[in-house]
Amino acid sequence: MQAAVQGLKPENLWNYFSDLSDIPRESGNEEGVRQFLLAFAKEHALEAIVDDIGNVIIRKKAYPGYENRSSVALQGHMDMVCVKVEGSTHDFATDPIELVRDGDFLKANGTTLGGDNGIAIALALDILADPACKHGPLEAIFTVSEETGLTGAFNIQEEHVQSRLMINLDSEEEGVLYIGCAGGIEVDAQLPVTWTKPDPSSKAFLLTANGMLGGHSGGEIHEQRANAIKVAARAVSQLPSFQIFKAEGGTKRNVIPSVCTIGLVVEEKDANTLATLVAQTQKELGLEYAQSDPDLLLTLTEVPMVGKAVAKEQSKAFFTALYAAPHGVDAMSMTIPGIVETSSNLAILRLEEQGFTVISSHRSSVLSARDDIAHRNAAILGLAGAQVTFTGAYPSWTPNPASELTGFCAKAYEEYTQKKPKITAIHAGLECGIINSRISGMDSVSFGPDMYDVHSVKERLCISSVERISGFTRHLLSIIE
Repeated sequence: MQAAVQGLKPENLWNYFSDLSDIPRESGNEEGVRQFLLAFAKEHALEAIVDDIGNVIIRKKAYPGYENRSSVALQGHMDMVCVKVEGSTHDFATDPIELVRDGDFLKANGTTLGGDNGIAIALALDILADPACKHGPLEAIFTVSEETGLTGAFNIQEEHVQSRLMINLDSEEEGVLYIGCAGGIEVDAQLPVTWTKPDPSSKAFLLTANGMLGGHSGGEIHEQRANAIKVAARAVSQLPSFQIFKAEGGTKRNVIPSVCTIGLVVEEKDANTLATLVAQTQKELGLEYAQSDPDLLLTLTEVPMVGKAVAKEQSKAFFTALYAAPHGVDAMSMTIPGIVETSSNLAILRLEEQGFTVISSHRSSVLSARDDIAHRNAAILGLAGAQVTFTGAYPSWTPNPASELTGFCAKAYEEYTQKKPKITAIHAGLECGIINSRISGMDSVSFGPDMYDVHSVKERLCISSVERISGFTRHLLSIIE
């Protein structure tokens, strides 16, 4: 057990979270967590299965006297988004997440915490291990690779799931019951390039955009945080002529990019213009993002001349397209006030030998709007000559305020806290919509403890909120009929 969780309540819950933090679990590398879960089930004499895609389902019999109640599934995902501070030597394939306690918050040392969604696993294990917890037949569904394409949810097999009531523990705001979420789709664009030898009298520079907060491209897109790729493209695209030799920005499809580095060659006569444009862009963005990203920084450094760079016309066309490409909130919901309906995240930029690659993700609770903004983005990139494919489409989860489970959750929350919960939808993608579509008759609700800045190195989890959500979940399970 890591020192940061010593003395926290519930003790077993935090011990499980600490154990998970010691296990590398980046998306696609869930075998360690899988074996941990199977060992847990064996230790507590619980039934466990691994399905064809690698999801783990653990079953626990009902508390005595609760055998005739409805079976309920607690659900979360095994993987985490792995982001680290610039310059960190942390290896997510081998190194544990180092937990840090900061008052009422748990954080990580220079990396994402993995509260999304390790806390769901810890909450579920704490209940599964407790013979005194009152509930009907209980299942825990732990899915794989949620963060990189909702793979586990897309491949869940109906015959393995006995419950038709599901509590998803992948939300991040205490007191809120989510009964709907956005659907999503990704646009993958590639632009083959022609490499040329720059004029030796030209100058080469590295432009770095960093200091931005980043964050979850669904849960925090409404915060209007700066996108490092868009920031860099804004400065570069204003140049009349340039050649790109390096482009690297963003890390994950569902993370707002916080760092981007562009290598470019300009004619000697344009070097001062470049410096002026960067300084001017820094000044403008410093004002525009003073509240959301006060540490935003553009740095221009001259470097030795390179031997090859992308042809001028392709460089200009592609960065003009990046500048024009959509990012951020596109529309707010007209049915649920205050909720984002449609958004985009220009997520990943790379330049490799074969050419430019840019990946963007688009979300909407209205599937036609989801597809429209994805096609608009594809059209913009296509004007630069990029070849575009659409991948990873997943459905929205349509809210049903009259559902039986929503009623149980609202009643339990009011009984437990003497407060009414907020019942709404979320713009982030949750697995509920996919699992509901694959398991006939499934009724879902999502909630969780307070978490902030997930998918970023500033991710933090509220300790006292976890304790309250743990108590609420137990109370909820005790009243579901």
